[in-house]
Amino acid sequence: MIFKFVAIAASTSLICASALAQNLAIQNATLFDGETVREDATLVIRDGTVVAWADDDRLPSGLEIIDAEGAWITPGIFSAFSQVGIVEVGAEDSTNDTSAGQSSFGAALDLSDGFNPRATSIDITRIEGVTRMAVAPSLGSSLFGGQGFIATTTGEPGSIIERRAFTFINLGEGGASISGGSRPAAWATLRAAFGDARAFPTRYLAHSEGDALGRMDAEAFTRAARGDQLLLIAVSRESDIREVIALKKAMSNLQIGIIGAQEGWMAADALADADIPVIIDPYDNLPGSFAQLGATQQNAARLLDAGVTTAFAYFDNSSHQARLILQSAGNAVGSGVDHTDALRAITSVPADIFGIDGAGRLTAGSLGDLVIWDGDPLEVRSAPVRIFIDGVEQPLESRQTKLRDRYLKLDESERPLAYKR
Repeated sequence: MIFKFVAIAASTSLICASALAQNLAIQNATLFDGETVREDATLVIRDGTVVAWADDDRLPSGLEIIDAEGAWITPGIFSAFSQVGIVEVGAEDSTNDTSAGQSSFGAALDLSDGFNPRATSIDITRIEGVTRMAVAPSLGSSLFGGQGFIATTTGEPGSIIERRAFTFINLGEGGASISGGSRPAAWATLRAAFGDARAFPTRYLAHSEGDALGRMDAEAFTRAARGDQLLLIAVSRESDIREVIALKKAMSNLQIGIIGAQEGWMAADALADADIPVIIDPYDNLPGSFAQLGATQQNAARLLDAGVTTAFAYFDNSSHQARLILQSAGNAVGSGVDHTDALRAITSVPADIFGIDGAGRLTAGSLGDLVIWDGDPLEVRSAPVRIFIDGVEQPLESRQTKLRDRYLKLDESERPLAYKR
């Protein structure tokens, strides 16, 4: 259902992102708090943080009161995989920092060093309701893509909230091809890398090279190898997924997450038993390679039914279209996923996978990231009407909307001299 949202839309003002956090109370909302949906709910934000409040008649003074008129409110959407802010033009190498195919480094590559918070894709992503995102590298010169990070979509300097949040590696076809031409070569490289990292720095006191990693790569991989950092592994094929499960059983202290998992449904019970979360595109249903022959639109529903911790992302053109995560989630509902589970998969679940406390929820003590919608967030015709990050209202503008507004009603009565003939 699409709600009439005249009151809120009319009162929307574009607040500078550097403004102080606002104190507000939103009443009469259909509130998804990251776990469940509540009708006629009241939400209070103070100093950028959610405050639990149940009695509308006893609200604190000094709050901006918003009557939601039954409209949906959700936590800000959390993109579990993106490359927003790392690419300006995909075909222009000078603006593309997703991978470093000519570098001798792998695990030591810190993707946050290439992040541009002013990239045009940031605003495009934010105005669709995405407030936080995991930004991951691509495959470079080794199976180690490097270190990914977590950022907000404010578009301001300082929007990175956690550098080196996870180590990204590829153990599928890509990792195999770059590690000697086969999956056994890739796994041998990874096992040697674990040995190097776990023996750091002792192994490197006399030499700068280990069995698989140089000194800097070994140091960068140490946290993940010792279980202190998320190890995000890209695999698609069922057999590859089961190898990752075996790795987790052999090294139970590791924090492992799987991204891709197009054939994850074929190992769903084993993934659930191993407590390995997955990040999937629920609409990734075509066999893009021989590793994805079992891809299906039922992947998400089957993983969730088996009890697998499942987050959603949009994989196709993740540098500019990460915002389409909402359409992927909506399509998942159409393929059998429960509506609330789909909302969790783009809010609280990715926040939990990446360990970002307070994100993805609207409960007492949570971050003040929220979106007020003009309808069901998973309906393709719905859109945000107000967006807050850490309690600060964000502008619903992008370069595209500014160009639209500039030329929509162009007054050509006073044309410059050069145009007069």
